[in-house]
Amino acid sequence: MKTISIKNEGVKISVAPAVTVLSGFNPGTVQAAARALLIADPNLVAVSHSLTGLRDGVVRRTVESADGVLERVDVTLEHGCVSCTLREDVLPTLLRLADERPGSDILLILPPVVEPEAVATVCAHTTEELRFDSYVTVVDADDFLDDLASSDDLRDRDMHAAEDDHRAVAEVVAHQVEFADTVLMWSRPDTDQLHLRQLGTLVHRLAPWAVQVATGTSPLLDCAGLAAGLRRTGRHDPNRPGMLGLALEGRQIAVHDGETSVVFRSRRPFHPQRLHDALESITEHALRGRGQLWIASQPDTVVAFEAAGGGVSLGSLGYWLAALPVERWAETSVERRLAADLEWDPYYGDRRTVLALIGFGLDVVRLNALLSDCLVTDEEIADGFEVWRSWGDPFAGCFPLSELS
Repeated sequence: MKTISIKNEGVKISVAPAVTVLSGFNPGTVQAAARALLIADPNLVAVSHSLTGLRDGVVRRTVESADGVLERVDVTLEHGCVSCTLREDVLPTLLRLADERPGSDILLILPPVVEPEAVATVCAHTTEELRFDSYVTVVDADDFLDDLASSDDLRDRDMHAAEDDHRAVAEVVAHQVEFADTVLMWSRPDTDQLHLRQLGTLVHRLAPWAVQVATGTSPLLDCAGLAAGLRRTGRHDPNRPGMLGLALEGRQIAVHDGETSVVFRSRRPFHPQRLHDALESITEHALRGRGQLWIASQPDTVVAFEAAGGGVSLGSLGYWLAALPVERWAETSVERRLAADLEWDPYYGDRRTVLALIGFGLDVVRLNALLSDCLVTDEEIADGFEVWRSWGDPFAGCFPLSELS
């Protein structure tokens, strides 16, 4: 493995190449941003993959610099899926380029339907060979809001990456922004300024941890200035969990402002039937919902909550620490154990609901009332855990857990 050696008072320090990951749902603006970064740095190399043939098990890999295409290869995969592409071609290509081109940073340009968190998961153990400097998502001011509010699935636009890819357009768009360290707000000089301010507020609610960088302030694009705002920023935290794991580690999942973003917290569990009946009403005016919750009838399970594109998704995030033997706690992160210790309740343990709803003109009073009405009552709390488990549950069997050994 070749690395750059920097002499510093007699000590040689090996520096892995910096990788900037560029994503976004509009391929035109993503490619324009990539071209600007290549122009700004002649040593930068960009890697991109076309997934138009993925359903047939083929992807086209392109490696280029500002001077032109360095390689273009069709790669056959044993299994035509996004995760296979990342594991079998993207990661090996990044490692090869880091070895072949010491001194050159790498720009990884993701296809529109690939979510950056998937890249981070696959590349999590390459910190010595590759340094993932920043995850940048390009937001196109002309179509981002329409895509986030869309009820289309990827399949409706013939963009699904596999036959079992049932993701919603809004889900992909939201995930791309939420995982970003930097959001590039791509606009034109004639873009309506009020629209831009509203969009900037919405993006901040979706990703309050991300730095926003704007274009479109002048007719000419400042490539060097853009590169300074996007590359070698050191913004990526490799230890940050995925969106649905943030609350478990006590991290911020949204900013509560009572209008564009509402954060609901509760130590009490939800009643399964009342929550099921209210889901549509809870999410009908929100562009995005996310977080964790717990249901009285399944008190061992951390339930993940997501809403986008008019749909609601609930899934399992594993066991609450309170439901695990103490010796199993070491299997979770230090941050999660610290957060649990700070918030520990004598009766509930670390069980707690943290939900965020994001949109325009949300009725915070109505939402809090709806969610509060779904919680178990004082009388129901008195029944205790064993009685709760016996309740009729429309979510029964939806959140399987591995057997405790």
